[in-house]
Amino acid sequence: MKLAHNITLQRKQILMLVGAAALLIALIGFIERHFHYRALRKEVEDLARVRVTIIHAEPAPKERRLDLPANLAAWYQAPIYAQVSGYVKMWYKDYGAHVKTGDILAEISTPSLDAQYEAAKANYEVVAAQYRLAVITAERWAALRNTQAVSRQEVDVQAANAAAKKAQVDQARHEVERFEALENFKKIVAPFDGIVTSRRVNVGDYVNEGSGDLNARGGASELFTVADIHRIRVFVSIPQGYASIISDKLSAKITVPQYPGRKFTASYLATAQAFSPATRTVVTELALDNTDHILWPDSYATAHFIVPGTPDILIIPVNALIFRAQGTQVATVVDHHIHLVSVETGINYGMTIQIIDGIKPGDDIVGNPTADMMEGDEVKIVPTTKGYNDKAAQSAVPPNHPVAPVQVLPDRAAPEHVGAIRK
Repeated sequence: MKLAHNITLQRKQILMLVGAAALLIALIGFIERHFHYRALRKEVEDLARVRVTIIHAEPAPKERRLDLPANLAAWYQAPIYAQVSGYVKMWYKDYGAHVKTGDILAEISTPSLDAQYEAAKANYEVVAAQYRLAVITAERWAALRNTQAVSRQEVDVQAANAAAKKAQVDQARHEVERFEALENFKKIVAPFDGIVTSRRVNVGDYVNEGSGDLNARGGASELFTVADIHRIRVFVSIPQGYASIISDKLSAKITVPQYPGRKFTASYLATAQAFSPATRTVVTELALDNTDHILWPDSYATAHFIVPGTPDILIIPVNALIFRAQGTQVATVVDHHIHLVSVETGINYGMTIQIIDGIKPGDDIVGNPTADMMEGDEVKIVPTTKGYNDKAAQSAVPPNHPVAPVQVLPDRAAPEHVGAIRK
């Protein structure tokens, strides 16, 4: 009996120990789960806040650099057409030939014009002879005016006939002068000192009066083109936002692809003082010396402008702007909450843009706003990616903003934990 009692007592003690151990294990599990629950809830609440990086508006640079496409043109350039019809007898100047004013470029054979010229001269001789006869007759009739041999009417008729012959002589002389001028057009000459930049004529080609060489389809083209390139005109279309830089003091460095590393200085010449409605640009003309003829007309170039900046105006990255129905806005951070501010923008520099009004230099601006960011949203400030924007990273987070490391839950664990919290 005593042995059975001892065995029963030992069993009760073992059961009590097992129960105590189970209770302790359950208590430890409950406590551990409670702490995990609190940590997970804190972590989820932290992840629910949008991560933002902070930037600050900076003053615009003291100097602005503006690179714009430009076109080079000759100082003078003239397409030369034929003024008489005929066949090309000979051409004397080819592509690239240097010519002086009056140099003969080509000659045109005009048999029909020559015949008309000779006929005009013969007609002039006939009319001149008739005029001389009319003058002699009028003088003789005028001498008999005070006699009874002729009437006064006949004297006046002979005087009027002489005057009419004089007018016919003048007309015939002008006709001869006209044909003389056309005869001079048989020789195509250079209008000024320059270079022949095109020759579209060959021996035997038929050229038409008032136009040029007639091609197979009947279209007309110039015979020659002569360009004076001792100076070069530079045409630049300046956008409306930069029109304020245009003045008599404007200058630019010109670069061309064929001479990499070499820059030419061009000075202001004129401006159109009117914007193109299609491009909102104003054509501005610059000029540069080209005495060595190294630059050629109709070349593509780039004009590099350095103009005074506006350091009193703030600039921010363009991607910091938010475009909504309320207008252009930026998102600022006040006590870890979003505050949307409407701003007035100025010149767009491409990566950055002027802010005329709405923000101050010390404002904390969200550098990566999202489209759904709303007023009052709680956010968490994080540093920018290292190496992406070092300058911005140094000033991204002010000293009074604590930065916590970003914690990301595994994709598969997140739904379960969120469900546990909701339960």
